[in-house]
Amino acid sequence: MTSIVFPGQGSQSLGMAKDFNDNFKIARLIFEELEDFTQINIRKIIFNNENNKLDLTQFTQICIFASSCVIFKTYMNENNFDINNINVMMGHSLGEYTALACSEKTNLKDISLILKRRGELMNNAVTPNETGMAAIIGIDANYAQKIINENKLDVEIANDNSPIQIVVSGSVKNIKNCKDIFLSNNVKRFVNLNVSAAFHSKYMKEAQEILSKEIDTLSFTENKIKIISNYDANFYTDTLSIRKNLQRQMANKVNWTSSIRKLEEIGEKNIIEIGPNKVLSGLINRISKNFDIKSINQISDL
Repeated sequence: MTSIVFPGQGSQSLGMAKDFNDNFKIARLIFEELEDFTQINIRKIIFNNENNKLDLTQFTQICIFASSCVIFKTYMNENNFDINNINVMMGHSLGEYTALACSEKTNLKDISLILKRRGELMNNAVTPNETGMAAIIGIDANYAQKIINENKLDVEIANDNSPIQIVVSGSVKNIKNCKDIFLSNNVKRFVNLNVSAAFHSKYMKEAQEILSKEIDTLSFTENKIKIISNYDANFYTDTLSIRKNLQRQMANKVNWTSSIRKLEEIGEKNIIEIGPNKVLSGLINRISKNFDIKSINQISDL
């Protein structure tokens, strides 16, 4: 069996999935569908990055989602890959939405409209440049939380990405104030991220409440593919749990390390990362060496 993983925000790149669009009819059709659903000229943003929209949260998310879906659908079609041979699907933050669409738990139109709304809400959740995020390299989430607690730091772990990388969210002032404390506690690097707000933290709670009501309107279909939730890193096939966990995702930590450990626990060996760049493959390799990982992000990977 195989598990499929999809990337989140930060994996975007100019021209992602353009080679699929240029060479496969199915890719063009999916781009066209998503552009019709969202009324956003997705390919113009991805291929030309007009007005730097590709790096604006309200557009970034739908563009990564579209590129990942295009690559996935093309890969499945070109390889006659049976969706029933997929054991688990999961994604990092917005990638969880891609997993739900590609696993056919939901339909492409509904998820694309929810993601369009999610991008807008996250972009407008707080005053620009008042909150942010920083990557901390060299320690795990437990040790990072210990530093936060002992020093009474007003930051939150937003992403537990690997045993040697976490991301914290907070106000710009509090992130700046905690830098020297982390660096004095065996942290190798402290990197301020180029993001518009403190995602996966208390600053997203109001936006999460609004999006939660819209997620309530989504129609879900049950099938055998397991979804690993970002919220609690557990397996789910029932639609009630999948919906509830998705409603909690935006203002809570992405438990990526624990999610990959779950795959390890069930003896999964094969992981395919589908979407722009190879960010998740790198993270997974840092978590465990027990997987055969393939990354599909350009047509030569097919």
